[in-house]
Amino acid sequence: MKVGIALPTMVPGLTRTDLLAWMRGIDAGPFSVVGVGERIGYTNQEIMTTLAAAAAVTERVRIEATVSVTPMHSPVHVAKQAATIDVISDGRFVLGVGVGGRDEDYRLLEAPFERRFARLDEQVAVMRRVWAGEAPFPDTSPVGPPPVQAGGPPVLTASMGPKSMARSAAWADGIAGFDIAASAEGIASTMDSFRAAWAGAGRTGAPFLQTSGWYGLADDADERVKEYAYKYLRIFGDEAARGLASMQKLTSRDAVLDLLRAAADAGCDEFILVATTADVDDLHRAADVVAAFT
Repeated sequence: MKVGIALPTMVPGLTRTDLLAWMRGIDAGPFSVVGVGERIGYTNQEIMTTLAAAAAVTERVRIEATVSVTPMHSPVHVAKQAATIDVISDGRFVLGVGVGGRDEDYRLLEAPFERRFARLDEQVAVMRRVWAGEAPFPDTSPVGPPPVQAGGPPVLTASMGPKSMARSAAWADGIAGFDIAASAEGIASTMDSFRAAWAGAGRTGAPFLQTSGWYGLADDADERVKEYAYKYLRIFGDEAARGLASMQKLTSRDAVLDLLRAAADAGCDEFILVATTADVDDLHRAADVVAAFT
């Protein structure tokens, strides 16, 4: 199983120096991918701009949107952004897509929250037409640039529930999961569910199975990761956010190693550790853990 890192873009006050240190450190370390997530009503950097920067300053690791809340956007625009990053990275881009769960983000972009699941199905088909060099809609021109990867970047789904998995298994190349509780049982259940959805959709071969979770490895990690999770999730209400924050487990070397081994046993192809601090020392600590795991 490979291990990647998602940048600490949700940490307030992140600077250019911080970002470059993390991007270059991830590329130099034992990691497989650098990821960036999307929020609108938050303090984070914009997802595609940051991914383009990561593509430009790295040479080896894959560059992944973890994930783009695509129904908030024009699918043609997302396809053009993804193809551009694929060119900048020389074919290292991966597009994770999902519907999100925050209607505020949709409202901030003046996008409808309704039919977001059905719209995502439709949008992926549009994006694949764009990457194939076809006109995305009747009486329109093809939209470039052509991606480096034949057929376009891999598309992973962030689906969680059975209905969502059943829909997206028809068009996704795999799953980009996130386990809030960092639970071995939860990860195994998600992987089993997606494999079943894949088979139910009549797909052949094997899906790419990826999941992720928040981590911290400094002396104050237990308190800090829980506070980070609380702040990130409090849009869902104080009680829910406190409850979910209390579940955080990836706050020590042993805990991270144990979960990586459990994820590998569950058949995961890749685990992404999601950074919760801008302190690049936490990246170096993670590199030591991953080196021990591999």
